[in-house]
Amino acid sequence: MSEKTENSSNSMDMLKWLIVFALLAGVITTNYVYGEVSILYRAIGAVVGVAVAGFIAATTTKGVTFLTFAKESRLEVRKVVWPTRQELNQTTLIVLAATAVAALLLWGIDGILVWLVSLVTGIGA
Repeated sequence: MSEKTENSSNSMDMLKWLIVFALLAGVITTNYVYGEVSILYRAIGAVVGVAVAGFIAATTTKGVTFLTFAKESRLEVRKVVWPTRQELNQTTLIVLAATAVAALLLWGIDGILVWLVSLVTGIGA
């Protein structure tokens, strides 16, 4: 029984995805064909077409899974402890200082290596 339900669900999902892609292709084609029509009307038509396609896609198995994931992600983001402005500024300054020190060290090492290679090879840099 569950196999029959799953197979019919998959075929319905396939049909829904075909409708979604047809709607999106229709939006693109209509926007191209009716290029002389006011941009406002074309934009409204595009928004309506994409919204209808989105609603249809949301009723598929993958769409429901995506919406569930999005809701759970939103809940997890609410649990994050965000840094204060002062902590953010201090961390940014530490990263900038560490980057500057690393850059100066690499510049110095590069200069020493160029000097050593020119000394060994006799080619002036």
